[in-house]
Amino acid sequence: RVTTAARMGQGSCPSHHASPSGSSFTWHDDLKEMLDSNKDSLKLEAMKRIVAMIARGKNASDLFPAVVKNVACKNIEVKKLVYVYLVRYAEEQQDLALLSISTFQRGLKDPNQLIRASALRVLSSIRVPIIVPIMMLAIKEAASDMSPYVRKTAAHAIPKLYSLDSDQKDQLIEVIEKLLADKTTLVAGSVVMAFEEVCPERIDLIHKNYRKLCNLLIDVEEWGQVVIINMLTRYARTQFLSPNQNESLLEENTEKAFYGSEEEDGKDAKAEAAMLAKCKPYVMDPDHRLLLRNTKPLLQSRNAAVVMAVAQLYFHLAPKAEVGVIAKALVRLLRSHRSVQYVVLQNVATMSIKRRGMFEPYLKSFYIRSTDPTQIKILKLEVLTNLANETNISTILREFQTYIRSMDKDFVAATIQAIGRCATNIGKVRDTCLNGLVQLLSNRDELVVAESVVVIKKLLQMQPAQHSEIIKHMAKLTDNIQVPMARASILWLIGEYCEHVPKIAPDVLRKMAKSFTNEEDIVKLQVINLAAKLYLTNSKQSKLLTQYVLNLAKYDQNYDIRDRARFIRQLIVPTEKSGALNKYAKKLFLAQKPAPILESSFKDRDHFQLGSLSHLLNAKAVGYQELPDWPDEAPDPSVRNVEVKRRRWRRGQRGRTRKVPIRQSWGVRAGTPWEGRGVLPAKTLPQPPELASPHSPSEEEEEEEREKKAKKKAPQGRKGRAETSSEEASTSESSSSGSDSGSEAEAKQRKVMRAGMGGCTGIPVPPIELPISTPCSPPAARPAPRRFPCLIWMTLLSPAFSAVKTYELLHRMAGEGLAVEYCFSRRPFPGDPHMVAVQIQISNNTDTEVKNLEWGQGLGENVGCSDNCVVPEHLAPGDTASVVMGIDFCDSTQAANFQLCTHTRQFYVSIQPPVGELMAPVFMSENEFKKEQGKLMGMSEITEKLMLSEKCQSDHTIVQQLTSAANVGRVPSPCSPPNRFAAKTVTSGSLVLITLERREGSTAQLTINSEKMVIGTMLVKDIIQALAQ
Repeated sequence: RVTTAARMGQGSCPSHHASPSGSSFTWHDDLKEMLDSNKDSLKLEAMKRIVAMIARGKNASDLFPAVVKNVACKNIEVKKLVYVYLVRYAEEQQDLALLSISTFQRGLKDPNQLIRASALRVLSSIRVPIIVPIMMLAIKEAASDMSPYVRKTAAHAIPKLYSLDSDQKDQLIEVIEKLLADKTTLVAGSVVMAFEEVCPERIDLIHKNYRKLCNLLIDVEEWGQVVIINMLTRYARTQFLSPNQNESLLEENTEKAFYGSEEEDGKDAKAEAAMLAKCKPYVMDPDHRLLLRNTKPLLQSRNAAVVMAVAQLYFHLAPKAEVGVIAKALVRLLRSHRSVQYVVLQNVATMSIKRRGMFEPYLKSFYIRSTDPTQIKILKLEVLTNLANETNISTILREFQTYIRSMDKDFVAATIQAIGRCATNIGKVRDTCLNGLVQLLSNRDELVVAESVVVIKKLLQMQPAQHSEIIKHMAKLTDNIQVPMARASILWLIGEYCEHVPKIAPDVLRKMAKSFTNEEDIVKLQVINLAAKLYLTNSKQSKLLTQYVLNLAKYDQNYDIRDRARFIRQLIVPTEKSGALNKYAKKLFLAQKPAPILESSFKDRDHFQLGSLSHLLNAKAVGYQELPDWPDEAPDPSVRNVEVKRRRWRRGQRGRTRKVPIRQSWGVRAGTPWEGRGVLPAKTLPQPPELASPHSPSEEEEEEEREKKAKKKAPQGRKGRAETSSEEASTSESSSSGSDSGSEAEAKQRKVMRAGMGGCTGIPVPPIELPISTPCSPPAARPAPRRFPCLIWMTLLSPAFSAVKTYELLHRMAGEGLAVEYCFSRRPFPGDPHMVAVQIQISNNTDTEVKNLEWGQGLGENVGCSDNCVVPEHLAPGDTASVVMGIDFCDSTQAANFQLCTHTRQFYVSIQPPVGELMAPVFMSENEFKKEQGKLMGMSEITEKLMLSEKCQSDHTIVQQLTSAANVGRVPSPCSPPNRFAAKTVTSGSLVLITLERREGSTAQLTINSEKMVIGTMLVKDIIQALAQ
């Protein structure tokens, strides 16, 4: 600090003897001067130092006035850092922050998404009730923002506003409902967190978004995954039936049959049979299966919290046969930090009580290391004890023997208790454990001996008559053991089984009477009990001793001991005043007592949701939401169905493209039978628009009437749309600006573009007519995703440069003579332009006819299929059939898995699309490209440098290689550099803009702009690989 201040001439160097406050004062003065400077470089340097101070935990609140003045700075980097500072101190300096509230409101309109988000974050940090309406308005506007990052910030601001003013709940729920419909992974976790904070009881808001959340889960950021999984766990417990309900019923019936008498069994046999007959076979809801299937891959997450969340979901929701998959993932977490181990072992200890077999293969993973802290050691002991059975008990006991020699006394005591639990639970090793514990009585360590005595006392209660020698041996220890709990245990044993040691018991009472006044309270109480029992069984030898002990206790300082002495005297010593209880004194004191059951301390913790703070503390924490019970009857599953409009394109009589909306449920996904859906034979492919058969005149007239009505309803001030395409006139998903003359100009421009593209490459390009992309409303503001529909059947550009690559779907050896290949034709699928067309060729290489050829049940995730599945039922020897299948990959590279069935067997096949095949080319001018690119900056932009191979030195080769890697269209440019390409994703219609700019030598810079950040990242890798070859 001193060196920098001296160098800049902004202040004097403080001496080494200066006080800290003086140094801090000088340092802050320098920063204030730098913030007041006219130079942005000085302001940026000052803000960097201030943010560094905050990061180190130092107080910089006195700089608030100087910093807040720079919130209107034009330098974007300074403004970002100012907002970082304001987020930290706006709550502390609320009055000063309120003075700049107009600046924050202007920041909400800033072109930069980071500034808009920061302004909203600062505004929500000013916790003053007077600005609640401003905050509400800002949140509503941010919820409709184009940037998913700003919408995410709006979701974060919702709980803050709710805590400030809970009366705004109804309006906030509307915003939450709107954000829940957002299809961006960046927003999903944050809005679910807001839902949990504001309205967790509004389960109806989740119904329509359930499947979307399940499908987005794999791409959501890690902490968002934790929140969503915990919420979906509670949701599933209210909407689905228990997958183990029939098993639990059978277990209950088995227990009743075991403990019940023969007469009761005879009476209840018919009732049980009727109950089991009424039990319907359990069929898992497809949405229940969707949740389990989509969360399973997250068991491989690097984040321990995500793995723990999935583990608790499977434990609470999955069938018993499937819960075992979480064991390996949880064992992997035992290599993590100690704090992670502690939480994981707490949950494993609870799981291992009910699901013991799940962790048995990993028994050695729970062996204790000498470097483990005590708490980890005790938890591992707990798990080992829960996993002990007749098969592995010998191994576990040998492990316990080494633990007893540890220097950690608490750990040794826990090990002795674990041995006692093993002896209680497994009868065949009870004598072995008891003998081992007796040997520990000669240990030099008093704590080991004391703990052994306590455990032996519990074990002897099971078979006291057989172990009188052990009781005699323990009686001799009263002279040496000083631990109160151990002495009390020995005295209780002698008193309880005094008839087995009639000679030793009075002598022990005599010794204890001598030291009665010096004993601990717990020992005194047992001495009184021993005296009472000996008085009732051997009054001749112990009468005087008993009266002596009772007289000592009568004047003890502890009132419990005094009360016990008075009570016992009246009960055992007959007097005139003693009541009827005197007759039953022997039965009261020497009644047969049940043997203690040594249970795990984690037995009753499973009523808390695993992984929660309440489970960790074994007490209900603030904000904990109870895990609901399974419903007796399944609620209506149709509440989760979402209808979406899918459009097909047909040719009208007058050469105009016509739209036919078809309602289709989200339920049409891979995972449902594919018979009768999604595949068209190659022979049935539609002809080009010029040759297509016309519609009937009545159909055309109805279409014209609908268009006229739509035009009448449209507002007068709205600009006209292009009349050259009825598709553009009827769809609400794309809009064009300009008048009729403007649309004609655009049509001419498209022709010029086509000519320009052919000229760039020297290869003739078939005529392609597509709409120019136009600005669209933000995704959150509308239910339908942004589309760029084509006017006619889109003709392929990329295959003009490179051959279509063929992939093998089923090898003829694996298919027993049936061979299947497929390729991505890069043409729109006739059934639905939002599906990827996959051409499949089936060849029969056998000498026999293949019969009953059909598609089986789909097993893919996030994959939809079209509605017309036509496969030739019979395939003669040597014949080949071609079909075109439409698959909705949902803009994901996840494979579409399904079955190909013949009359003899089923073949499981899988189609995984390269990321470049998930898009279709879009043609636009250079100006429109730059305009759209300007909207997709910041987090939506990915830039990488690459080295071009020797073969990729010409523009022609670069275009050829790039279009072979991705189905994109080239943007014409008057000057050749840089190369620009545009495409849209097939399903959602999101723009993908590619810029390749050559640098010196063989280097180049690749830039991809897209809202789909995952697709952009994967596309960068594929393009670099194609250009580097």
